[in-house]
Amino acid sequence: MIAGSPLPFLAHTTYARLVSDPRGVIERLTAAQNAHDLEAMLDCFQPDYRSEQPLFPSRTFHGVDQVRANWSALLAAISDFRAEIVRSAVEGDSVFAELHWTGTKADGTVLDERGVIIAGIRDERIAWARLYVDEVAPESADIDAVVRDMAGTNDS
Repeated sequence: MIAGSPLPFLAHTTYARLVSDPRGVIERLTAAQNAHDLEAMLDCFQPDYRSEQPLFPSRTFHGVDQVRANWSALLAAISDFRAEIVRSAVEGDSVFAELHWTGTKADGTVLDERGVIIAGIRDERIAWARLYVDEVAPESADIDAVVRDMAGTNDS
């Protein structure tokens, strides 16, 4: 129990607290990720959670069971996984969060993912999210090459 908690029944873990702002749900999720506490993470999601990755449409899924499968695999393989909320903003019942995920993958390579998630909150849990998160590509094309590619004016 957390000393001085006005609601002792909510003090059973460090993640449970009242949230007056959808940002708090993302903060609770991030704390659970950093503690590698899968059950606390899952408690941040509605059972009928919907996930979309607009840049990767085939990664769309529904339900908390897939969240369990995904994060069980990640936390088992990346023992030093760390999540950081770089910045966030709230609009109604939605939170926009810029994230940075780091760690060492099972094969010894570095995990360095950055991006934004937009999540809808219902009853203090994530009901849906749109993820725009991917691995950092430090050796990618420069801005001039990307613009030429976007415009279809590459000299090939």
